[in-house]
Amino acid sequence: MTKISVLKIIESTTVDGPGLRTSIYCAGCNNACPGCHNPQSWDINNGTPMTIDYLMRRIKDDEFCNVTFSGGDPMLQALPLANLAQRVKKETSKNIWCYTGYTFEQCLAKPDRLQLLKNIDALVDGPFIIAQKDPDLLFRGSRNQRIIDVPTSLATGQTVLLHPEDDILPND
Repeated sequence: MTKISVLKIIESTTVDGPGLRTSIYCAGCNNACPGCHNPQSWDINNGTPMTIDYLMRRIKDDEFCNVTFSGGDPMLQALPLANLAQRVKKETSKNIWCYTGYTFEQCLAKPDRLQLLKNIDALVDGPFIIAQKDPDLLFRGSRNQRIIDVPTSLATGQTVLLHPEDDILPND
């Protein structure tokens, strides 16, 4: 697949990870979390197919913005996003954050999702759970969600958490 179904692209946002970011909101999500703030993202057909070349141009347009994949759930389009992430890493110095309703461990078990993990810096994992909603958390909506340092976790075989409250963020 050379196209990614995208709901929208938001440039220079500060809510989807540290600093300024270009956030690509992918269409499609199987989690259907109660209380989701973006239920229109559940249907992959609600997105617009965009080529990796087009998305790379948008990402490169602002040399100061890092990148976030959100949604919906980017893991439903893991292989094309892995290709995009690989290009981002090869052609820029930007870091990449990714949000998913799956756990890191669930993503490790799927080859296509593992390919995406190998090309991102941080993963915000886990479903949104309305009973654990906490508006005071940075970069996540509920207390069960974790921010994972993906390269360190893959290298060590242990899930290594990032704590933005402590200002410990990869490539920031």
